[in-house]
Amino acid sequence: MTKPILYGADYSVYVRIARMALEEKGIDYELVPLDIFAADGIPAWYLEHHPFGRIPAFEHDGFRLYETGAIARYVDEAFDGPALQPKDPRARATMNQIIGMLDAYAYRAMVWDVAVERLEKAEPDEALITGGLSQASTALQALSSLKASGPWLLGDQLTLADLHAAPIIAYFVKVAEGQKLLARFADIRDWYARVIERPSFVHTEKVG
Repeated sequence: MTKPILYGADYSVYVRIARMALEEKGIDYELVPLDIFAADGIPAWYLEHHPFGRIPAFEHDGFRLYETGAIARYVDEAFDGPALQPKDPRARATMNQIIGMLDAYAYRAMVWDVAVERLEKAEPDEALITGGLSQASTALQALSSLKASGPWLLGDQLTLADLHAAPIIAYFVKVAEGQKLLARFADIRDWYARVIERPSFVHTEKVG
């Protein structure tokens, strides 16, 4: 069996989600660097892997996938290693609800409207940041309300929901506003402190 290939950049939240799934399963994979924001633009060859020119894309034994959720689920189901999805249908539905909620309501607010705006703009749009923080607060409240008792979001089993949430929140807490808001949700703050100690999180940390 050939080594799986993941195309993308180490700065990407969604590439990191896929990488964490691979790491949790103990899979040896190749990360092919691809910067979709490079001055030269998106290479034409990459559009054969992802017609919309986003990252990540994935390849395994000639089988190609794009969309992070599909990649993570394939990785969990196609390879040996600890299960990253609950067997119970209600728990699995909650896992998928958390992932969908994060994609739809948390990612843009936390990453782009707050963290990127604060960190990378010479003159940040304060109104955009304020709106992003309001949306982030709602998302964290929703995450707190969905969290089961136990160390992980679904209880005792680490799942794809944890791997999806961690990189998004990691970007959010790069800024003081994100750290302050996270501290208001003690259960999510404590969960985050646990998940960032996992080798899958540590090994996928962007260097530099």
